[in-house]
Amino acid sequence: MTPNFQMIQSNGVSLRTVVEGTGPLVVMVHGFPESWYSWRHQIGPIAAAGFTACAIDVRGYGGSDKPHPVEAYSLEALTGDVAGVIEALSPDGTGVLIGHDWGAPIVWNTALTRPDRVRAVAGLSVPYTGVPAFNFLDLVKLAFTDKGRFFYQVYFQDEGVAEAEMEADARGALRRFYYAISGDAPDGTWPVDKPHGAPLLERLPDPQPFPAWLTEADIDYFTAEFEASGFRGPINRYRNHGRDFDWLQGFKDRVLDQPSLFIGGNRDLVLKMLPGVDPLAVMTPHLPGLRGATVLDGCGHWTQQERPEAVTALLLDWLKGL
Repeated sequence: MTPNFQMIQSNGVSLRTVVEGTGPLVVMVHGFPESWYSWRHQIGPIAAAGFTACAIDVRGYGGSDKPHPVEAYSLEALTGDVAGVIEALSPDGTGVLIGHDWGAPIVWNTALTRPDRVRAVAGLSVPYTGVPAFNFLDLVKLAFTDKGRFFYQVYFQDEGVAEAEMEADARGALRRFYYAISGDAPDGTWPVDKPHGAPLLERLPDPQPFPAWLTEADIDYFTAEFEASGFRGPINRYRNHGRDFDWLQGFKDRVLDQPSLFIGGNRDLVLKMLPGVDPLAVMTPHLPGLRGATVLDGCGHWTQQERPEAVTALLLDWLKGL
């Protein structure tokens, strides 16, 4: 596809977006370490179905602004960015949000904190479980760090360390990270016994060839984006857990009641963190407008890229029913 890039001024930053079609606005928000390009399979079909389809580069990524401070990547800042995109593109000031990986918490919480802007919301990979009762890193410390076990989000806390590792060979880093948490990677590819203090990429294989859902041309695109932008902005997102927790405590009296949808994969390590737990049951108390929760067999973390046809069909059915 030849992207129709538009630069949008939102919340004090300039965001690169890809916009196609006309009709009600649908904004797609990617995760780590990705790009607007992660939605390449969905943009055209959503536009063809009668919507304005917009995929953004989250701040810190691709062609969007990349402020330096850690706090510039707080959830409060990123939800403000998304609300600003809706305001800029939607004639009535509202839109539908779809997010994957970090994009899922971004869109869930945009819907929670800016209900004036969001009329429906869908999350891929990461379920919505309400306003947190604990700082996520405190839980991780108990479960992993205090037991001497590696957890990647703890590794990301020291500024410059993970950036240096990823930027030393962006192509190799992306290939290894993408593969290790995909549905094609055999059980155990992500080493759960790695000790605290080990580097991120240690023991992650680089498959030859890469699974067909991500072509060499796709890898070329992602690699070029990160060679140009670096990894500081994307990794800064992980350095805001405490700030995000404090901010969200102000919304404990709200319910995310817009129409919603969840799509995940049964080989996604995010869902494997909750063995035997039904994501629908987990989300139902917090999403009274939930219209479906589908877990795709054999699908790993990269939901809309690994299973583009199934994900697009589920999204279109949901969108047309709004």
